[in-house]
Amino acid sequence: MGDFQRIVQELMFWSEGFAALISILYYQRIKNEYWKFFVFYLVFAFVSESIGKWGDHFIEYNKQAFYNYFVIPVEFLFFYWLYAAKSFNKPKLFFILSFIYLLSFIPGEFFYPPNKVMFSLNYTLGCLILMILVIMEYYKQINSSNILDFGKNRMFYINLGVTLFYIGTLPFWTFFELLKSYREIYNIYFAYFLISGVVMYVLFSISFLWGKQNS
Repeated sequence: MGDFQRIVQELMFWSEGFAALISILYYQRIKNEYWKFFVFYLVFAFVSESIGKWGDHFIEYNKQAFYNYFVIPVEFLFFYWLYAAKSFNKPKLFFILSFIYLLSFIPGEFFYPPNKVMFSLNYTLGCLILMILVIMEYYKQINSSNILDFGKNRMFYINLGVTLFYIGTLPFWTFFELLKSYREIYNIYFAYFLISGVVMYVLFSISFLWGKQNS
């Protein structure tokens, strides 16, 4: 990892912490809305990254398994809930998509060792499901009567951040093992992964500062 990537990786970590801090400061305003769970998500994400960053100094644990079996699934399931159950008001869709995603862990148990950096099958399916929800959200926003006030729509910033980070890095993690053999392409895409992560958490922060209850 080059110096630039190390700097951006640190920036991504602290931008995640900044987003969690902003969400906590806004908690009192949204504590009676479902958006309070977005605060919990951001705090969870930052705490998880903190464990990933410093946890091995205090306890011995399998970092890859921690992310693949716990952190990443929780984050995917949260977004499925936010989009399907809340933004689209289709709780049944949330349960169906979550069930399909969780089923992908069964074949993964036969193909991936516990210490694999990323379970490509699970992540690919998770992102594809999320991509469908993202497209549905864009369609909803475009056809909304409040389209001219998109800057006040909290989901606009969240959807844009998810698009840049999760959807934008889908090929990187899907073909991670292959890309490692092509260092130049790998380094470019890894840099994008880090930069898009920073942008996503900045957009999440902005969603609290400028956004309002999704209509």
